[in-house]
Amino acid sequence: MKHKEKLPAYLLLEDGSLYVGRAIGKLGTKGGEICFNTGMTGYQEIYTDPSYYGQIIVNTTSHIGNYGVLDDEQESDRPKISALVVNSFSDIYSRQKADHDLQHYLEQANIVGICDIDTRKLVRHIRSKGAMNAIISSETSDRNKLKEMLAEVPSMAGLELSTEVSTKQEYFIGNEQNATRRVAVLDLGIKSSILKNLSNKNCFCKIFPARATYQEMKSWNPDGYFISNGPGDPGAMDYAVDTVRSILDENKPLFGICLGHQILARANHISTYKMHHGHRGLNHPVKNLETGKSEVTSQNHGFSVNLEESERAENIKVTHINLNDNTVAGITMLDKKAFSVQYHPESSPGPHDSNYLFDQFIDLMNK
Repeated sequence: MKHKEKLPAYLLLEDGSLYVGRAIGKLGTKGGEICFNTGMTGYQEIYTDPSYYGQIIVNTTSHIGNYGVLDDEQESDRPKISALVVNSFSDIYSRQKADHDLQHYLEQANIVGICDIDTRKLVRHIRSKGAMNAIISSETSDRNKLKEMLAEVPSMAGLELSTEVSTKQEYFIGNEQNATRRVAVLDLGIKSSILKNLSNKNCFCKIFPARATYQEMKSWNPDGYFISNGPGDPGAMDYAVDTVRSILDENKPLFGICLGHQILARANHISTYKMHHGHRGLNHPVKNLETGKSEVTSQNHGFSVNLEESERAENIKVTHINLNDNTVAGITMLDKKAFSVQYHPESSPGPHDSNYLFDQFIDLMNK
């Protein structure tokens, strides 16, 4: 779809705010929770991250689509976002090795979107009012009809989504013959970059569906357990909490990232809560309280672990703090072989300040 052929599109927020732009991607109507990502690059990795399932993404960088799409840069089998909001959308791309233009890619994935929106104004509005549901349509301009459809979009609070994006069948990643460690992975919506990082460190991984039990994972006789990132409210995932508690009961090495971090906290009776507008981007500063060093991190989460409860827990030590708002960015258990972080050390396309955490997990299994 060339620029001159783009049809009008409408973005309606839950608070009644209406934005008018032009349609990109597939023509249609789609709702979800609207949120923004501050990353200046890596739009394809964002769209294919299963943690964004059920969300409308606003890219804060002005130009989207200008380097096209490369099949090797996907974090899952297809885009997982509900819809897309951008400022300037490029129908052409400059990267010679790109496989597709972004418009074709979005159409094939049935992703509805809108461009020519003042995203700076929109992001300031979300930062002020907080995360809320929204709907995008290139099919109707009827505000009342859009309101009716928006009212049907479920709230992210209390929503269990991991089973929607998790693998349905067990599968393997890595070279079994050369591997030095076996890792059982609980897939709550895992990114492929995490599995690549584990494989590159000579781990042979067996990936289990979200509702796999500890006994099912244990029967494979792994050296350690990994609890992945994913979408939705950790407060609605008692099944995963029970699995993690069983792992902890036998004191097996465990590493959790993002949603996996929140599940580990809940397994220790520490609550989680819905954030005002969440953390999403490639430039979030985190302080490692054990080394005193800061890390530039990739983040994507709308829920957080309760700081006061973490600090009161006798068996928990807060290891990392987000320097923007002093929220919990990492914990370790003092009486178990388990730790977790709220951010993404596997970050693709970057930054890579926190890649040492995978080595920390390997060391824990070696001990």
